Amino acid sequence: MTSFWSWYITLLTIGTLVALLWLVFATRKGEQKGSTDQTLGHSFDGIEEYDNPLPKWWFLLFVGTIVFAIVYLALYPGLGNWKGVLPGYEGGWTQDKQWQREVDRANAEYGPIFAKYASMSIADVAKDEHALKMGGRLFATYCSVCHGSDAKGAVGFPNLTDSNWRWGGDPDTIKTSILQGRIAAMPAWGEILGEDGVKNVAAYVRQELAGQKLPEGVQVDVAAGQQVFNGNCAACHGATGQGTPVMGAPDLTHPAGWIYGSSLAQIQQTVRYGRNGQMPAQEDHLGNDKVHLLAAYVYSLSQQQPEHVAGK
Repeated sequence: MTSFWSWYITLLTIGTLVALLWLVFATRKGEQKGSTDQTLGHSFDGIEEYDNPLPKWWFLLFVGTIVFAIVYLALYPGLGNWKGVLPGYEGGWTQDKQWQREVDRANAEYGPIFAKYASMSIADVAKDEHALKMGGRLFATYCSVCHGSDAKGAVGFPNLTDSNWRWGGDPDTIKTSILQGRIAAMPAWGEILGEDGVKNVAAYVRQELAGQKLPEGVQVDVAAGQQVFNGNCAACHGATGQGTPVMGAPDLTHPAGWIYGSSLAQIQQTVRYGRNGQMPAQEDHLGNDKVHLLAAYVYSLSQQQPEHVAGK
């Protein structure tokens, strides 16, 4: 900001405060003491206004507001290029510096605790009750918006309390998923396979791989669907449909782990239009130590401890 505009804003702001302060005291000086039955001479639907002074607490509230404004503008930026006199902020206070200061204070206080658990294996941390409470709070803050407060997921977001894992459920793989994130892509096959091919392969997946009955009256060719699967889908999901964790391809023999639904219509929709999902990387946001603790909490969810639910 140039000096001209800095002085312009400063003088305008200070002038306004001075004018307001004068106005409050000037109007107060001309008021009569005590209450009166005299009205201001106008009426609104039969309602008249008495010519009484403002209550003293109201007057003091006006004065206090102006005093607060003066103190605030002295401590914080608000008068042009003025940086404020608030101590402890090099070059003046800003909300970014305030945020960083609070983060640094928290890291100094809690950093050693996170570092202690980071030096332990994830499996051992998952057995520590205090660590799981900390992990539960991290989960509730950063993960529950997608996976739910009970970690049981939703449409498009996996359930973290069962044994169905797309990328693997061992401690190190869970930590890698949180640190680096995951990007999954199921290509759309509708234009390639045609509508009959989509319906046939969806029926094969549901009936032969997942072991679920097809709805009555459905006209499909399951044998043709198997041929479609072997020629197009087995490359990712495996010849037996049990998935490929390194690619994030789900196990098609366990419909409980299908995050987009297992009905025939939902399977057809997935094959026809494909699916795209992304788990955001948390390494830059949370750091290794917090992710280590969070991974231990997530790992504990699928072991045997249903009582360790986020927020409890």
